[in-house]
Amino acid sequence: MDKFETFREQYPEFVYKDFSVEESEKKIKVQYHFFITGLSEFHPEWVFPKEERQNISAENPVVQNLLFSIGLVELISYWKITCSPRVIVKAGKLSQEQVCWWKKQYYNGLGEFFYKNGVETDLESFMTIVSEGKAYLKAEGPRQLEGSLIPIGGGKDSIVTLELLKGEREKNRCYIINPRGATIKSAETAGYDKNQIVSVSRTLDHNMLELNKQGFLNGHTPFSALVAFSSVLSAYMTGRKYVVLSNESSANESTVAGTDVNHQYSKSFQFEQDFHNYEAKYIGSGVYYFSLLRPWSEFQIAEYFSRLKAYHSIFRSCNAGSKQDIWCGSCSKCLFVFLILSPFLTEEELCSIFGRNLLEDENMLPILDQLIGVEAEKPFECVGSREEINVALSMTVGRQLKEGRKLPLLLAHYIETGLYGHYKDRLNPYEGYYNEENLVPNRFGTLLKQALNEEELR
Repeated sequence: MDKFETFREQYPEFVYKDFSVEESEKKIKVQYHFFITGLSEFHPEWVFPKEERQNISAENPVVQNLLFSIGLVELISYWKITCSPRVIVKAGKLSQEQVCWWKKQYYNGLGEFFYKNGVETDLESFMTIVSEGKAYLKAEGPRQLEGSLIPIGGGKDSIVTLELLKGEREKNRCYIINPRGATIKSAETAGYDKNQIVSVSRTLDHNMLELNKQGFLNGHTPFSALVAFSSVLSAYMTGRKYVVLSNESSANESTVAGTDVNHQYSKSFQFEQDFHNYEAKYIGSGVYYFSLLRPWSEFQIAEYFSRLKAYHSIFRSCNAGSKQDIWCGSCSKCLFVFLILSPFLTEEELCSIFGRNLLEDENMLPILDQLIGVEAEKPFECVGSREEINVALSMTVGRQLKEGRKLPLLLAHYIETGLYGHYKDRLNPYEGYYNEENLVPNRFGTLLKQALNEEELR
């Protein structure tokens, strides 16, 4: 019997007991109370700052509903330890329709977790949710909201959003979970002062980390779903009308070809639309959640970002180096960012960002094959589509050949795969690309289209 079945048999019940709130004039602190019957308790915490001019308390029905909902996302990080077949929600009441919504998000958001742990299950049988708590009220009437809350991760995508919305900076706020160098510097470089930065703290329970060390189940969970609910709460508390994400159309592509397994599921348009509808129907904060960059590809974002020189020394997207706020220079995320920027920046500029030329590292060859589609499985990272990586590489190879330069190791290998010959004479599919499957309000869409026109005129 494998771990999945063994743990489910030993620990058949996971409980979301409740959550407790401590409130002061400056913050709302919430602690969640989960337990796996017969194994362990878990008490993760979040701290949300309050804005002086906004008279919002933890007793507000919308705040209560959102705090409860954040717990429903947070619980999956602890549930996955044993994958208990029965989840009892005592902290609040869910209708059958809501139960179905949450099961769908859990199941799809755990696609990578199931795949990498060799778990064979299905939407119906992986979990049963029983709801026993009190119902939380939906907002009774609209609240006066204006401006945007922009989640900042420290990478190029959120920086592009900051720049596109720079004309509205006075009304906006930046949203950062567990701030680090790149996130704070991105906001500051965009012209935001400390009063415009909403810094939220999330603390994991050490019992989970200890159980992971002991060999209990571990793996990827849908972090962007936490961003969704928590950012809407912060937007509501600070009086912002929009939560403006920076997820692009490329996030819709599956990580494993021919399957629905997607590392970026909670960044996909499917999740964005599902969340948007759920919030409107069951919470009703009045905050409009959408991704500004959904109409664009990673290729277009990279091209736009390549001109934002002020950010090149401060942006970071490397998860392996995130705690040290560095590019590790050895992972798939580092290589992807290097490749997608390579048509638009010189090798010297790229080496200045990453500290060395990743195209000369033979250890990167297996990762390159994953990124370009030689292997069916892409790296389990937030990377662009196979096609746009190939388009970027074919442009970079073509430029270097035209300049008569000796190709670095990875580019020489790329020619050997035959993919350069396939892509080099094709029209660029991202020239003027605009994905109409989006939730972008018209006035924001106008900004995007103006930016595309400006790029084409260069």
